[in-house]
Amino acid sequence: MSAVRFVKNALVAGGFLVAMAVPAFAQNQIEEQINRQIAQMLTQERTVLSAATADRLRELGGAGDARISISSQNGATFGADGRGELVLDMQDDANGFAERRVTVVQPLDRRTIDSMPVASGGAEWECLATALYFEARGETTAGQIAVAEVILNRVDHSRYPNTVCRVVSQGASRLNACQFSFMCDGRAEVMSEHSAWERMGKIARLMIDGRPRMLTAGATHYHAISVNPGWASRLERTAWIDDHKFYRFPS
Repeated sequence: MSAVRFVKNALVAGGFLVAMAVPAFAQNQIEEQINRQIAQMLTQERTVLSAATADRLRELGGAGDARISISSQNGATFGADGRGELVLDMQDDANGFAERRVTVVQPLDRRTIDSMPVASGGAEWECLATALYFEARGETTAGQIAVAEVILNRVDHSRYPNTVCRVVSQGASRLNACQFSFMCDGRAEVMSEHSAWERMGKIARLMIDGRPRMLTAGATHYHAISVNPGWASRLERTAWIDDHKFYRFPS
């Protein structure tokens, strides 16, 4: 593996993400091609891809010095968490390395989510769905998933409680001291938008079930762009999605 470095390239176009291993010597050429392709995809590709085809993987991977072929299938079968896998037979003249696995994440948009069956779950699911409803129901699907990532990233972080419900309710006993504003704004939590609640429930279910967190690069904080909290300057910004900026602790 000394001649090969694992490079994780996340391409977001309607929610389409790919991560693959490439030869180190081909990395620069591939990255240049990918940067050009991202710009084209963001402006031209508005429809959701149902699966990663062989042609699409070749396009995203770039030509470079590596020749890529699909060894066994032309599409991925997605699991309940929205994650699928393709097996690639990747070869180059110098190293001749063989099979690599490519993780693909099923694209999500509002139409796709609305077509899913109604979700349900226990307390952790309900806490996440509730937080998404009050914090992000007006955002795009990407913005809603990003907020879910922050909550789940906190669950996994040593500085925060280790359950979704405790993360969401942290500081709620003090006025304006909570981590999520809806928990201590003094207003009753009334869910009057039934379709939005169902949508947030489906996203919460997908994220709790293990959908890869690929949008915010490990963010544990976010704030609306209308405010400028003091803590933001002490953290590392990782993303700006819709009306929220996302941050993580400095590495």
